[in-house]
Amino acid sequence: MEWVERLNQSMNYIEEHLTDEIDYEQLGRIACCSAYHYQRMFTYMAGVSLAEYIRRRKMSLAAVDLQGGEERIIDIAQKYGYRSPTAFNRAFQSFHGIAPSAVKDKGVSVKSFSPIVFRIAVKGATEMNYRIETKEAFRIVGISAPLDQEIEKNFMVVPKMWQEASANGTIGKLAAMMDAPPMGLLGVSACNDKEEWKYFIAVSSTKTSGGFEEYTVPASTWAIFSGTGTNQSIQELEQRIISEWLPASGYEYANAPDIEVYLNPDPQNAQYEVWIPVTNKHCHAPQASL
Repeated sequence: MEWVERLNQSMNYIEEHLTDEIDYEQLGRIACCSAYHYQRMFTYMAGVSLAEYIRRRKMSLAAVDLQGGEERIIDIAQKYGYRSPTAFNRAFQSFHGIAPSAVKDKGVSVKSFSPIVFRIAVKGATEMNYRIETKEAFRIVGISAPLDQEIEKNFMVVPKMWQEASANGTIGKLAAMMDAPPMGLLGVSACNDKEEWKYFIAVSSTKTSGGFEEYTVPASTWAIFSGTGTNQSIQELEQRIISEWLPASGYEYANAPDIEVYLNPDPQNAQYEVWIPVTNKHCHAPQASL
């Protein structure tokens, strides 16, 4: 339950800072994980991205303010962090379907989006097979692309990267360099709070990099889940790991990359593993109001 309580503390932090700049790293500290892992957990558990949730909460409260009639639209826009009335109008109309100036018109309705409260839901779930392995640091070689701090902005970056790597022969060149475990094509999300976020398509190798980028995956303990199916099914497995397994596991996220290991990279008949870095040490989260 501590894990869910920390998530709810992070929700309190968001509510207290909707008129300020919300610090994603502080949200991660409250939930005892990195900003990247926090956003990932939030998206899978809430069914909406963190940035979109915050936008909906702001627009919900902005409508209440406009209905009160005591503040100008430009002042409300600035209150919720919009630098121009145009950007505020666009966001407001996207959410409510009407312009801010029309809120008080007769017969007009607006939407309300309530704060999220997380609870553990017990489901008649399908079993999940996993193993826990502690591994020393290992070297990977491959290609990388920078990732945005708002992870939903990366949803197009990573698939495009894989498509290009397959089309231009990079995948084949990397496969020829693979000579160390884990033996598979790797998708590595290296996203801690101290370095630039990057996504790697790589292999574990002791060979000379040959013009490819090198990265050392730090020593960590991993919860490793196996799966088969299409590449879409790996996303479904990751969602189940975070929303079903992690809350009740006794583990929490460790500060190491998430790894996808493609044992058979056929997109229609993939065999893969999902590696989640974990620790069973419970951190002491700061108070949500910090």
